Amino acid sequence: MSKDRLIYLPLGGAGEIGMNCYIFGYGPEGAERLIVVDLGVTFPNMDESPGVDLIMPDITWLAENAGRIEAIFITHAHEDHVGALGHLWPRLKAPVYARPFTAAIASLKMEEQGQPRDVIRVVRPRPEVVEAGPFRVQFVPVSHSIPESAALVIDTPAGRIVHSADFKLDGTPVVGEPFDPAEWHRIAHEGQGVKVLTCDSTNVFSPHPGRSEASLAKPLAELIASQTGMVVATTFASNIARLKTLAEAGREAGRSICLLGRAMKRMITAAVESGVLTDFPPIIQPEEAVDLPRGGLMLIVTGSQGERRAASAQLSRGKYLGLELKEGDTFLFSSKTIPGNERDVIRVMNAFSEIGVEVIDDRGGLYHVSGHANRPDLEAVHELLRPKMLLPMHGEHRHLREHCQIGIAKGIAAELAVNGTVVDLTGDEPEVVEYVETGRTYLDGTVLLGALDGVVRDRIRLALNGHVLVTVLLDEEDQPLGEAWVELRGLSAKTRKGAALAEAIETDLNEFLERADDRTLADDDKMEEAIRKIVRQVAVEEIGKKPEVSVVTSRLVAE
Repeated sequence: MSKDRLIYLPLGGAGEIGMNCYIFGYGPEGAERLIVVDLGVTFPNMDESPGVDLIMPDITWLAENAGRIEAIFITHAHEDHVGALGHLWPRLKAPVYARPFTAAIASLKMEEQGQPRDVIRVVRPRPEVVEAGPFRVQFVPVSHSIPESAALVIDTPAGRIVHSADFKLDGTPVVGEPFDPAEWHRIAHEGQGVKVLTCDSTNVFSPHPGRSEASLAKPLAELIASQTGMVVATTFASNIARLKTLAEAGREAGRSICLLGRAMKRMITAAVESGVLTDFPPIIQPEEAVDLPRGGLMLIVTGSQGERRAASAQLSRGKYLGLELKEGDTFLFSSKTIPGNERDVIRVMNAFSEIGVEVIDDRGGLYHVSGHANRPDLEAVHELLRPKMLLPMHGEHRHLREHCQIGIAKGIAAELAVNGTVVDLTGDEPEVVEYVETGRTYLDGTVLLGALDGVVRDRIRLALNGHVLVTVLLDEEDQPLGEAWVELRGLSAKTRKGAALAEAIETDLNEFLERADDRTLADDDKMEEAIRKIVRQVAVEEIGKKPEVSVVTSRLVAE
């Protein structure tokens, strides 16, 4: 009989920021009972994933072992932690546990994909315990940039795991619970203490202690009160505390508040219905806002990352729901630009600048604070919990490496485990024992695609190289019937000498068809290979591009 072991396996979020999915297992090797922590998404860009709607972790290994899954735990309602739930749950079919606000958002995710909502179980914070096979799991409130965020205390026969999820040390978070050092001290000293800490690494390179959400109230109020035109502010739709702070600052300045953006309204509704938000300032509808004086209006809108269809980008292009920014108005980004979104955000900023709108960004933190623990805060948590092992997660490779070095310097056994790494936590030190295939799953329209399906790769190649469609007609004796013709897509119509590129390609193709032997003409594979070679050779010589080539061969059959 094989010995029981405790394992950790990240499938997303380790080696990247976003798309979080972490697995813990306990039991005989290869037959461990499993729990899943978070099922999140990341967002596409035109360089690496053109046309894709969402990106999710590849859960092939997990789906193949779905019969071993005891439960799925969602730590909070950010998209990179809950956004894939509705898409991936049908392959896992396990009960889902979350706190009330997170459960409300998770239910919407399930409903949107036609999945049952009743698999989601609402859990209260510790001391309530969820029994999941060999695991005893408790939700511990932490402060973050969304209400009811939670770390997990996971007790196993091999020892206690603390999974920090996303957190910061904020004693005055405006909305949601403050970080409670006394509670964490109790967690650290119960039983035999903390064996393993899997910990947020996002801000490991930020050298100063994090600031409280409450510190923004005064500078935001002063900024908004000083403006004479219409004020528009954007932040993450899920940052309920920031939305409240912005709305209160606007009301204090005598302005009516209007929210624009479906995601923002949905978050506010969920926060009110779940009881985490009870005193949000009154808001007006866009049709009411249109008739108000500009100096008496404040819009709070979606699109802090420059998303093309969000309210910010719509306003930058002109009227949106009857509302329009003009010279003398102010647009505030009360947010941090996520790496990779810089171009989209700058595009929106420049569009507003051209109108004459004053654009204000976070200005070194004056109008925004992070929801993640900075380096001194991470070190404080290490000291508070005193884990025997540290497994950094929620960060790019450089973040994980730096976080490991901090732990090792303090005598904590640390391991850099990126997506797909199976780590044995049974002994006194983490040990990498296996690697599983992992990657990305793409939501393309309404279809889920694997990275190895080649669809996204082909789309990138088409975008980079252009496309040539060649049509050839053959008679019943496999002889050319007329000339080949060519259609171009995404390529220059003219050669460098000004001639028609399609005609240049057709000329060489027709010369080939005239001299090709019967064996080649009768073999579709050979003929298509030769045609592709000719098309690419002509294109390289004439325009310096090697296009993708499709060949359509039609044969006429005598009746």
